[in-house]
This record gives sequence, structure tokens and C-alpha cells, in this order.
Amino acid sequence: MSSELTFTASPENVGGRIDKIICEKFPDFTRSACQKLLESGKVTCGGIVVKKNYKLRQGDKVCLRVPEPVECEVNPEKMDLDIRYEDADLLVVNKPKGLVVHPAPGHYDGTLVNGLLYHCKGELSGINSVIRPGIVHRIDKNTSGLLVVAKNDKAHIGLAEQIKEHTFTREYTAVVYGNVKQDSATVDKPIGRSPTDRKKMAVTYKNSKPALTNYEVIKRYEGFTLLKLRLFTGRTHQIRVHMASIGHPVAGDDVYGPKKVITSLNGQCLHAGLLGFVHPVSGEYIEVRSELPDYFNQFLSKLKETY
Repeated sequence: MSSELTFTASPENVGGRIDKIICEKFPDFTRSACQKLLESGKVTCGGIVVKKNYKLRQGDKVCLRVPEPVECEVNPEKMDLDIRYEDADLLVVNKPKGLVVHPAPGHYDGTLVNGLLYHCKGELSGINSVIRPGIVHRIDKNTSGLLVVAKNDKAHIGLAEQIKEHTFTREYTAVVYGNVKQDSATVDKPIGRSPTDRKKMAVTYKNSKPALTNYEVIKRYEGFTLLKLRLFTGRTHQIRVHMASIGHPVAGDDVYGPKKVITSLNGQCLHAGLLGFVHPVSGEYIEVRSELPDYFNQFLSKLKETY
């Protein structure tokens, strides 16, 4: 069984690659998902199967035959979750380093979502499918800190809209390599899939999206700098990619950092310490903070301050 999605190419779509336009028309599709549909012959223009590099013409009638999602069983699991805020519509959880946010094919146990399903007795928004119920935004497995979780679709839509409009505050703390010379600055560089390694993200001007990160120096150490960062967009690995792009990768980052990684950190020294948003139901402004975790403070204690 499959469902059909259709649209007619408008003047501003003319000349655009069909995979890119599909992603613009249907934001829930990732670029890789679009390309899989194209590669499997499930996208037609005027009834003719087209390839991913097909460039649209005005008036093209595009049809996508989307297979029904394969249901998988994601079971509730009892976990000791650090809940920092909760009401009938949403909650904010403080995720420890090393915990995966949601299941993936072939790995359906031991994730934050499993714990949330148990804690919320299954009452989570269903917009992001059975694999990612309630998940409005994500942080990496080896990043610690705060995540907001929606218990119903109304809350999910309201929170997602704030993220889209850049009115959702997300502040991080990070230790980066080197002496960051400017006390504060904004990194404004687009991020997309790396053209040389599809498992990584990169600053690239091809098939990318705008990305904006502000940083402010908190303290300088020999060989490292402690930063406060604020996300204005939410691209995958955004802080890690942006800081690496200016020559100051996050300490402990084994993907975007130097080859000789700091193994004692077991991942990047990056903590999501503040979330601020308007409650999507009550209209109240909510701000939640999380103190730096032990791994972070222990690393800082080993560094020598500079003045």
C-alpha cells in the first residue's frame, strides 16, 4: 500500500532539481528520503518516471507514491529520567551524555524515547512517527542537556513553529580547542551533507541550508576556550560543524575534531544548558536551565586558566 502526494510546479520552481523542490514542498522528507523515492521510480512528472537530477518545468504535475511506513515496536522502558519541567502538554528532560534520543531501524531499545514512553504512559505526540514520538528537536548521543518533548500534537506543532521562526531559545556551553580571539561573534555559514563523506555534515554552498550560531567567550585556558553558544537555526551537528569550520572544534569531538581525540571525554564537551519558549497552550514563557554535568566540570578542573 502507498499514498500519493502531488503538486504542480510554479514559476519559482522552474529549473530547480526535483529532489530539492520536493524537500521544500514537503519539509518532513529528508533529502535522502526524497532520493530513495526517486531512485525506486516512485516519482513521476506527467506520468513519466523521473530521476533525481530532473529539472522542473513550469506546470509539471509531480506525483509521489509514498509507501506506507513499516510499523515497528518501540517498547516502554523504565528509566531514571531527569525531568526539569512537566505539565499536561509537554516536558523538558535533561539528557545525559551517551543516551541516544530515539530508536533507529535495527535498534529499538535503550533510547530516551523508550524511557519517555514509560514515563508518559504512551501519551506523546505522534507527528514524528512511532520511532520518534514526542521528539520536537534532538541533540546528539554524546551531547548532554535539555530537550523539550511534546505530549500531544497541538504542543508539538506550536513548539516546532517557534523553532522554525527562530523564537525558541537554545543556549549551549562548550569547550573548544585553541584560543578564540574574538570575545563574541556570529558564524553564518550554510550546512549540508558533506560531499566527500555522506555520514558527516559540512559547511557547503551546495544542497545546504542557512545556519547561524552566535558564540561568546566565557573563559580562556591554555589550549582551550570555554564558550557560551546560541543557536538561531537547528541544523544537524550545527555547533560542531561551525566551530570546526573556524578552526576551533569542540573538545572530544571524534568526528569533526583532530585525529588525536581526547578519549577521556567519551564524546564532545558540549552541553545544552538553557531552553526558553512560549508555552504552546498556555502562552506562558517557560525557561529551563541545566547546570554543567560532572564530566564537563572535571575536564575544566584539569585546564589551566590564562589571563
